[in-house]
Amino acid sequence: MPVAIGRREVIAALGGAAAWPLVAGAQQPAKLPIIGFLGTNTRSSRREWTDAFTQRLRELGWIEGRTVAIEYRWAEGQLERSAEIVAEFVRRKVDVIVTHSAEPVSAAKQATSVIPIVFTVAADPLGSGLVASLTRPGGNATGLSLQATDLAGKRIEILREVLPGFRRLGIVGNVGAPAAILEMHEAQTAANAVGLATATFELRRTNDIASAIDALKDRADVLYVVSDPLVSTNRTRFAILAVGARLPTMHGFREHVEAGGLVSYGANFPALFRRGAEYVDKILRGAKAADLPVEQPTKFDLTINLITAKALGLTMPPMLLARADEVIE
Repeated sequence: MPVAIGRREVIAALGGAAAWPLVAGAQQPAKLPIIGFLGTNTRSSRREWTDAFTQRLRELGWIEGRTVAIEYRWAEGQLERSAEIVAEFVRRKVDVIVTHSAEPVSAAKQATSVIPIVFTVAADPLGSGLVASLTRPGGNATGLSLQATDLAGKRIEILREVLPGFRRLGIVGNVGAPAAILEMHEAQTAANAVGLATATFELRRTNDIASAIDALKDRADVLYVVSDPLVSTNRTRFAILAVGARLPTMHGFREHVEAGGLVSYGANFPALFRRGAEYVDKILRGAKAADLPVEQPTKFDLTINLITAKALGLTMPPMLLARADEVIE
């Protein structure tokens, strides 16, 4: 026997049926923009930097897994892997590549002229040829300049406060890194300008580190260590060997002093990675890398390791300790 259906029930049924495609459509998430993040070292050694980066992204509305996807790849100090990793990002058609240091940025620029590249840290992007100018980068790369070469003179000035009587400066750097070569030259020029004799040792691989310390221990009073991914990956080894050779060390990264180096002076890296996230935000919202000026650090940190100073038999000047941003003891 037919059952009478009221007008209200028919409308409700039709309304529900009409809603089905809409609900199904809502359950199919739109493709998330993808950030390809190439780290030069290991995830554990750079956690503070990546945490600062993702925290700032969240503040700007980019929540990993919800509004953006981040593909992390780690070169583990082997910069020759950069080209391979970047090629993978290009195949994945990521929306932006984020990396740091001149070599990975160069590899990314060679792999693509279309995908935007943000460098959160580059020692000297203009001198390394990563950008055409700081104000108008051109091309597809932009980001933060470390100004490492500009700080060489200041680092030597700090060393002279620590050891007023020292006369010989040893300089160590990886000649496979273009920015490191520039900084080595700058350190040598700054040292010569104040009457210091210099001795340099050129690193090419990890096995050269012990040779460098051995070669310089009788030719230098202090060691200026130029930072790059190879050196950073081996920072603990550097610290142990330098203390064993009774050589105080100056670094550009706080992490080197945390690992046992004596003093570091340089840009605050978590702050740079936070600002790098702001570049990514602008690019994901439509800005072009070519139009975003390269920015320079605004915060520089002085870090001193008193444990290392004690091991070397050094008494750090009270005025220098008072100026330090961090003292490890």
